Amino acid sequence: MRITAVTCVKNEGPFLIEWIAFNRVIGVTDFLFYSNDCSDATDRLLDRLAELGVVTHLPNPAEGRNYQMEALKDARKQPLVLEADWVWIADVDEFLNIHVGEGTIPELIDACGNPHAISVTFQFFANGGIEAYEDRPVIQQFTRSHNPEIWCAETAQEVKTLIRRGFPVKYYGAHRPFMKDGLKKDARPAWTDGSGRDVPWKFRVAGNKRRIRKFPARGARDFATLNHYALRSLDSYLVKNDRGDVNRENRNFDDSYWRERNDPAIEDKSIHRYLPRLRAEMKRLMADKEVAALHAEAVAAHRATRDRLMADPDYQALRTRLLALPHESPAELALMELIGEAPA
Repeated sequence: MRITAVTCVKNEGPFLIEWIAFNRVIGVTDFLFYSNDCSDATDRLLDRLAELGVVTHLPNPAEGRNYQMEALKDARKQPLVLEADWVWIADVDEFLNIHVGEGTIPELIDACGNPHAISVTFQFFANGGIEAYEDRPVIQQFTRSHNPEIWCAETAQEVKTLIRRGFPVKYYGAHRPFMKDGLKKDARPAWTDGSGRDVPWKFRVAGNKRRIRKFPARGARDFATLNHYALRSLDSYLVKNDRGDVNRENRNFDDSYWRERNDPAIEDKSIHRYLPRLRAEMKRLMADKEVAALHAEAVAAHRATRDRLMADPDYQALRTRLLALPHESPAELALMELIGEAPA
């Protein structure tokens, strides 16, 4: 089974090896990377991995527009996508945590009844009080999360989607495919959530613009969860803030972004069962001396950016402010105040 992962990156060098290794462990066979404006060795690391046959690396075709959507438009004509049995569109801070069998994508597909698409629900992992960046697996370091059934004040949560060849794609979205118009009933694809249940009809047909990327999370993660490490360490979050959004031009991160994703209510280490296989695969990739050297260069650049930012009074103030913020999201605090249970 050929499974192609498609992703966009900008200055994600320290995290590439882990993400590629993890996806190889769960069954991804091919990688299509688009990069833009990299200054931390990300692009050169991907070029070396391409020389080794591990990934395909292309420059992002966007010109001051929506980076991710322009890349996905280009991806539709690429052989790695056209010839794949399944396509997985995800970001480098997202890890598909599969709960069935040995935790592979083919096993998830079987558990869901071999549909045309599987939309897996996010679970946001908090910073967990980790301030310093460390060069070790993200999935090992960050174990605190919100209650899986509610995020902030929302019971509907975003998804990312595995898409089978033959799905009647009108165009790829970052979170889900959009179906061709006017499909007859017998041509409609089978489409499940991460528990093998049919996704809601309005989500399927993009009938509710407010829920075009999400549906209720209750009971949707029996077979798989999408672990999203959007914050990582405080050091890495500040570097991410300096970088800006890889997917959209002129979009920055702020206090609300941090607070919405920094709920440490529960501990979830279920993804740790992958760690022995992940470490072994990372070791295989890093056995190439040039890959190892470029990874080390990316790590050094990440730390150097952090040091530069910490010399800036504005970033010093941002760091202090983030450390002092409550763990409840703005929406949660507003709801708690409404019902008279706001924290002192």
